[in-house]
Amino acid sequence: MSDDFSFQTYNDDDHAQTHQRLKPHADRSAPEVDADFETLMRDGYVIIESLLAPDTCAAIKNDGLELLGRTGRNPFEGQKTQRVYDVLSKTRQTDPLADHPRILGLMDRLFQPGFLLSQSQIINILPGEAAQQLHTDDAFYRLPRPRQPLGAATVWAIDAFTEENGATIMVPQSHGWGDDRLPLSHEAIPAVMPAGSVVFFLGTTWHGGGANASDSARFAVTHQYCEAYMRQQENYLLELSKDTVRAMSPELQALVGYSIFPPFMGMVNGMHPLRLLNDEA
Repeated sequence: MSDDFSFQTYNDDDHAQTHQRLKPHADRSAPEVDADFETLMRDGYVIIESLLAPDTCAAIKNDGLELLGRTGRNPFEGQKTQRVYDVLSKTRQTDPLADHPRILGLMDRLFQPGFLLSQSQIINILPGEAAQQLHTDDAFYRLPRPRQPLGAATVWAIDAFTEENGATIMVPQSHGWGDDRLPLSHEAIPAVMPAGSVVFFLGTTWHGGGANASDSARFAVTHQYCEAYMRQQENYLLELSKDTVRAMSPELQALVGYSIFPPFMGMVNGMHPLRLLNDEA
């Protein structure tokens, strides 16, 4: 082996020839993203208001309501909460939320290039639902706390989030806690926000779905993300047909796993997985 060979350089370089890593769009480095990130790292979450137009929310909800079925199977899912899994196979309406530049800009600052989408859901909390147990979203990565987050999540308010209708509840600054501390109910505050807004939070931040004491359902979309070297919660490569993936933006294709984390994580037969979409040998 040559003395000039560097494993560090080899591990960091993009070795693809035809399918080079996507370059982030300029709007992912806007000053407001810097401000969002400062709040995120201080509090463990940040609320960004009114990113979606009313007609966008209406289109998402119109499609989403058609997909809703039975309520949850256990108290954690919510026995008066409707959830839609495998969302990306069923509607294209939520795609612009998953690859929204304001969100990907935060991800650029938080994780290494090549980060992935971990799961996507539609969540409709019905009247009479109890508060969800407080939890952290990347606790299944069984490493001791305190630690860096290995996941991050968005909850998009397609309906306005109020204290009465089940707004997501957040525990500020809990992302830095160790394993010896659990949250108390009085430490949690509701993420109240108008329709079209989003709360973005770290995988180590304690949170939960709120109780719905109103007479209306609360409709939301969540997309969760993870570092490229962590296992995704959702197996998109089995769920999504090639035709479905072909209809996605290049950013979303990369997010669901049609991408490479250097030097070769994610390869298919020694090659970039995008070759499968292009029917290349």
